[in-house]
Amino acid sequence: MELCVALDRPTLQGNLELVRDIKRFDVWLKIGFRSYIRDGQKIIDEVKAINPNFKIFLDLKLYDIPNTMADASEEIAKLGVDMFNIHASAGIKAMKTVMDRVNEIKNRPIVLSVTALTSFNESDFEVVYNGNILNKSIQFAKDSYSAGVDGVVSSVFESKKIKRNTSDSFLTLTPGIRPFGEDSNDQQRVGNIYVAKHQLVDFIVVGRPIYQANQPSKSVEKILEALN
Repeated sequence: MELCVALDRPTLQGNLELVRDIKRFDVWLKIGFRSYIRDGQKIIDEVKAINPNFKIFLDLKLYDIPNTMADASEEIAKLGVDMFNIHASAGIKAMKTVMDRVNEIKNRPIVLSVTALTSFNESDFEVVYNGNILNKSIQFAKDSYSAGVDGVVSSVFESKKIKRNTSDSFLTLTPGIRPFGEDSNDQQRVGNIYVAKHQLVDFIVVGRPIYQANQPSKSVEKILEALN
């Protein structure tokens, strides 16, 4: 299991301070909407300048018509990131179109698809998707697997069942992890490290418990010790 640290501080300098503080660790870094829209390519270049060995997950959750998603995916692959994501609910055709395009690129990034956002509870999810979270997540994962996507973004609680319905090698990334039971904030379906281990998760994303900590490097060190 690998740790992915969310760079969700309100300024570029705040994020770079965090990166410098944890630069000695072998972790992934997640760049989301807020940071990428504000800072663009600059944050990727600055992170790589601090430590070129950091791997970057660009979390933009593409959702559009198939060819537009494929065009955007091709451009993302040129940015120097190592992983990005799309929405599974865009459909099998869109996911396959994306994968057909990125598979033409040498050393392409990992592509994940989003099943059900971890901010959803059951009732709100059913209004939008007309089904329960677990069943739809498994269906979205099976669609993604058949389209050639590398894995999915899901809550920690669906990971093991997703693998059972696809493949043990089908990646799962789980956001909103509260490593040692911290407050869930705006997330609904969160779990800790030990749940993630049991659920065979490949990547855990940790945000606030690291970037809001008084000593982020100590928090990362503690999490990595628990993972190992």
